[in-house]
Amino acid sequence: MPKKKIITTPAVRVLNARHIDYSLHSYAYEAHGGTAVAARSLGIDERQVIKTLVMEGDPGQYFLVLMHGDRQVSVKSMARSLKIKTVTPCEPEIAQKITGYKVGGISPFGTRKVLTIYLESSIMTLDTIYINAGKRGVLAQLAPNVLVRILAPVMVTAGI
Repeated sequence: MPKKKIITTPAVRVLNARHIDYSLHSYAYEAHGGTAVAARSLGIDERQVIKTLVMEGDPGQYFLVLMHGDRQVSVKSMARSLKIKTVTPCEPEIAQKITGYKVGGISPFGTRKVLTIYLESSIMTLDTIYINAGKRGVLAQLAPNVLVRILAPVMVTAGI
């Protein structure tokens, strides 16, 4: 019988170091499949799959936005909330350099650089969420209050 592969990423190390109650779920990653593929593969509501988006405000001002998988970030709302002119999604190469993770596998836990994190407030109404564990095709299932305890995010209403 083959051994089950143990997944160790910076995100998993953070969760373990903090003694967080979580479980990992794997699925067949598809390029550009997004949260819909993950939700379908795991048989869960796409709203529970939380995407981690790397955004840029002023040049060189990078931050993360955690959003429901079935919703988009309103860059206009984010810019107004941050009192800056524009917010744009980060280029994949820059996102990887800043976080240490490939796009499609970006986790808010264990990023290479410390970034401000904005959390869509409605995520807190869910009982459980699935968020990237630092590798494409691997999600960590945990309670949303864990995000607040570990990440101390700024709560926002940024979805459309």
